[in-house]
Amino acid sequence: TVVWATTIGAVLGPNIAAPAGRSVVGLGIPAAAGPFLWATGVFVVALLTARALAAADAAHAAAETGNAEAGTGTSTGTGAEERSLRAGLAAVAASPRARLALATIAGSHTAMVSIMVMTPVDLGHHGAGIELIGLVISGHITGMYAFSPLMGWLADRIGRLSVIFLALALLVCAAALAGTSDGSHVQSAAGLFLLGLGWSAGLVSGSALLTDSVPQATRAAAQGLSDLTMNACAGVGGALSGLVVAQAGYGWLNVMGAALLLPVAALALLALRRRE
Repeated sequence: TVVWATTIGAVLGPNIAAPAGRSVVGLGIPAAAGPFLWATGVFVVALLTARALAAADAAHAAAETGNAEAGTGTSTGTGAEERSLRAGLAAVAASPRARLALATIAGSHTAMVSIMVMTPVDLGHHGAGIELIGLVISGHITGMYAFSPLMGWLADRIGRLSVIFLALALLVCAAALAGTSDGSHVQSAAGLFLLGLGWSAGLVSGSALLTDSVPQATRAAAQGLSDLTMNACAGVGGALSGLVVAQAGYGWLNVMGAALLLPVAALALLALRRRE
């Protein structure tokens, strides 16, 4: 549900890039800077809103905790050591299923980001305008977020491991479609939609498996490690993707993106053998 909640803004955002650009031209600002200016303003509003809501929640939680401690004479605090990065590393290292979960999350996210960030460039090289690029990215983001409740249901219904295999299949198909599009905007759009869908399957199933695989006391630390790992890996992948496209082309970028999933597939097959 939390992932799904971002769908509305994420889908609408790319499609208002052109109007946002036109809105600042009269001020002497380049049209390309318009979306960034509007995004900055929206982020500031979101930050202030989140801080206000978080403060209210914290005050409510503190009041409830104080009442509980007053009634029982005990403290309900969790040790800082259980929330540390070291605790998260130890919890994940101790569980093969947790290692698979972390690899799934990081691998899916890195492959998705690496391909996604260079797709608008490839589309532009093949004559697509900003409106068409916005539609393609909107379709991609729809795949990422709109189907997350379905992926959660599937993870509960058929199992986390089965949805991990589904994620791998979707991501490989996406890379094949996008990498061989060769100027076909429809094929690029289909590839990007599947890329988002595969990311959703990987993130949801991996996150659920990670939560299942570590002790409750260290779940927050393990989740923090997961967030750090996936974003660090994706940052490196996104930065290198431009170099790959410049030197080898967009098709090879998709090949390399699919290759990033090989370690995840190996760990998933090992988990399947252990289960049997």
